[in-house]
Amino acid sequence: MSAQQSGGHHGAGQLSGTFDSDKVMGKVYDSRVAGRLIRYLGPVKRNLGVGATGMVFRTLSTIAVPYLAGLAIDHADLGDLSGLDTIVIVVVAVVMLGWGGRYLEELFTGFVGQKILYRMRTEMFNHLQKLSLSFFDRNLVGRIMSRVQNDVQQIQELLASGMLNVVFSALTLIAIAIWMLVLNTSLALLTLSVVPALAIVTFIWQKYARQAFIKVRRAIATVNAQLQEGIAGVRVTQSLTREEVNSEQFENVNREHFSANVRAARLQAAMWPMVETLTAVGTALVIYFGGAQVLAGEMSVGVLVAFMLWVRRFFDPVLELTMEYVEIQRAMASGARIFELLDVEPEITDRPGAPELPEAKEIRFEGVSFGYTQGTRVLHDIDLTVRPGETVAIVGRTGAGKSSLVNLITRFYEVDEGQVTVDGYDVNTVTQQSLRRQIGVVTQDPFLFYGTIEDNIRYGRPEATREEVVEAARKAGAHDFISRLDQGYETHVGERGQNLSAGQRQLVCLARAILANPPIIVLDEATSNVDTHAERVMQKSFRRLMKGRTCLIIAHRLSTVTRADRIVVLEDGRIAEIGSHRELLARKGLYHHMFGALIGAGPETQSP
Repeated sequence: MSAQQSGGHHGAGQLSGTFDSDKVMGKVYDSRVAGRLIRYLGPVKRNLGVGATGMVFRTLSTIAVPYLAGLAIDHADLGDLSGLDTIVIVVVAVVMLGWGGRYLEELFTGFVGQKILYRMRTEMFNHLQKLSLSFFDRNLVGRIMSRVQNDVQQIQELLASGMLNVVFSALTLIAIAIWMLVLNTSLALLTLSVVPALAIVTFIWQKYARQAFIKVRRAIATVNAQLQEGIAGVRVTQSLTREEVNSEQFENVNREHFSANVRAARLQAAMWPMVETLTAVGTALVIYFGGAQVLAGEMSVGVLVAFMLWVRRFFDPVLELTMEYVEIQRAMASGARIFELLDVEPEITDRPGAPELPEAKEIRFEGVSFGYTQGTRVLHDIDLTVRPGETVAIVGRTGAGKSSLVNLITRFYEVDEGQVTVDGYDVNTVTQQSLRRQIGVVTQDPFLFYGTIEDNIRYGRPEATREEVVEAARKAGAHDFISRLDQGYETHVGERGQNLSAGQRQLVCLARAILANPPIIVLDEATSNVDTHAERVMQKSFRRLMKGRTCLIIAHRLSTVTRADRIVVLEDGRIAEIGSHRELLARKGLYHHMFGALIGAGPETQSP
C-alpha cells in the first residue's frame, strides 16, 4: 500500500480552519502576495501605462492650477492684461489636460480592473473544478464563493485603481510640498507644521478603524453564509414552517452586520472633520502669517492665494492615503486567501505517465478498507468481484457503506488499505478521465444544470447529435414526458431542475448516462426519491440499459434488486451475505429479515 493510498483523502492543505481568516486584516505590504499579484498586470501593462500617464497629467493639472491662479492675480494687480490673457489660455489648457488625463485614467484602469477580475475568477473556477471531493467535504460553499467573489473584487479594485490612487496622492503631496518650499520656505514650513498632528490623528484612527473593518468583514461573511443556506434549503424551511424562526435568525445576523457598518461609517465620518479642521488650521496659518508678509511687501498676493489653494489640495491626498491604507490591508488579506486557495493541490491526482484505461467490464475489490476521516472506517476488508455483464446489487441499512463503494470505484476517494481494480487495472494507476468515462453513475439526487433538457442530456457528450439525444431519452423512458412539454427538448429546466418532478429529473439523468454509453453502470439509490409509477418506468429503462453492461445497483428499496444476478448485503461496513434473491431468502439471515420487514409478510412466499 502506497503512502498516497494510505492517506490521500486526509491530505494536508485543509482549509477548514484557514477559511475563517475573515478576522485577519492583513499587512499593508506582503511581499509574497504582492509578487504574485504583479503577474496579473503583465498582460495589461500597456493599458495600465496609459492609465498611469493620464494620472500624471491629472496630477500636473491639480498642482499647476493654484500657481497659475496666483500668477494671474499678480499680473492683474500690475495691470498686465496681455500677460493675464496668456495665463487664462494656459489655465484653460491645463484644466483640459487634467480632464483628458482623468478620462484616460478612468477608461484604461477600468479596463485593467475588469481584465484582472475576468482572469482571476476564471483561474479560480478552473482550479476548483480540479480539486478533490474531500476538499468540498471540509469547506463551506459560502466561504468558497466568498473567495471567488468578494476577495477577487477587492484585489481588482486594488490593482486597477487603488495603487494608482496611492501613487497619485503621494506624488501630489511631494510636488505641492516642493513647490511651496521653492516659493516661500518659511511659510511652507509653517504651513506643513500641522502634518505631524495629522500623522498622530491618523495613527490613532487607523487602530480603531482596523478593528471596525474586521468586524464588518466577519459580519458580512456570516450574512452570506445564512443567506446561501436559507435559499438552498427553502423547500425544507417551508415544509417545516420555519420561516419565522429563520427570519428572526437572519435578522439577528443582519443586525450585527448593520451595527458593524454603522460603527465603521462613524469612524470614516469622524476622519473627515478631523482633516477639515487641520486643513482650516493650515489655511489660517497661511492667511495670518502670509498676510503679514504681503503687508510687509515680502510676498505677493498671488503667492498667498496659491498657498491657500495648495493647502486644500495638500490635505485631500492625505485623506485619500488614509482611506487607501485600509483598502490595501484588506486587499492583501484577500490576496493571501485567494492564493491560499489556488495553492491547494488536488489530493487525488494522476501519476506521472498514467495510462488510459481501455474499455472495461470487470470491477474487483481486494481487501478494501476505507474511512472519510483519519481513524474512522466505514468499510472493512471488502473482497468482491463484479464480473463482466453481471448485475450486482448492494443493500444494507443506512450508513452500512453502500455509497462509499461507488466513490471508490470512480476514485473520488482513495482506499486506506487494499485496492480497487477495473479489468485488472488499479484505479489509482490510470488517468481519472479515462476511468470515469468508463463508468456511468446515476445517483439518488438527480442534479440538472441550468439550461435546456437537451443540454443536460448532452452534458457528458457535448458533440452528440439531436437524434442521439432523442434516442437516449427514448431508452431512458423520458421522451414521452419531454414531448408533452411546450418547448420539448428546448425546455429550460431552471436551477437544479426545480420545474421538473423528481421522477422526471431522474429520467433526464438516466438519459444522460445512456448517451454517454459507458460499459459500467452504477445506480446509486436511483429510484429512492421517485413515486411508484416513475419507478416502474425507470425499472424498464434500467433493464434495457443493463444489457451487455456490468451493473452495480445500490438500493434501499429491496424490491428494486430482486432481479440482480447477485445481492451483496453490507452490515457495519462489512459483507454479511452474498447470493441471489432466492438464496438469501432461503438462508433466513439478515437479507431475509430486511425483506420480511419491508413487505410485512412471510418473505419465503414472495417471488422475485
